[in-house]
Amino acid sequence: MQTSWYAVRCVFRSMWTETPDGVTPGEQLYEERITLWQATSLEEAIALAEADALDYADDTDEYLEICQAYQLDDGPKHGAEVFSLMRSSRLEPDEYLDAFFDTGTERQQIVED
Repeated sequence: MQTSWYAVRCVFRSMWTETPDGVTPGEQLYEERITLWQATSLEEAIALAEADALDYADDTDEYLEICQAYQLDDGPKHGAEVFSLMRSSRLEPDEYLDAFFDTGTERQQIVED
């Protein structure tokens, strides 16, 4: 069987015992993690990613049992699209970005121009 490359996004919730820096007590910290898998089908890629997710979560994170997979057109290479998710919305662009990607609670490195 021929294999293809798949990117699979899994979602986790941190289960810390002490509140980490930058998190207000009572808040939840979630992580979206995208991994690459070479598999013969979408189902196999998801199975591989879910096994990895359970291992990754161990005692500090809870795997929320959601996998979203994307089959790459080609193998990984410079500039390759590794994940795509489309969503319908009535929100205008700024509202959409604020609702889903720029809520102000993301933990990300800011690159200055």
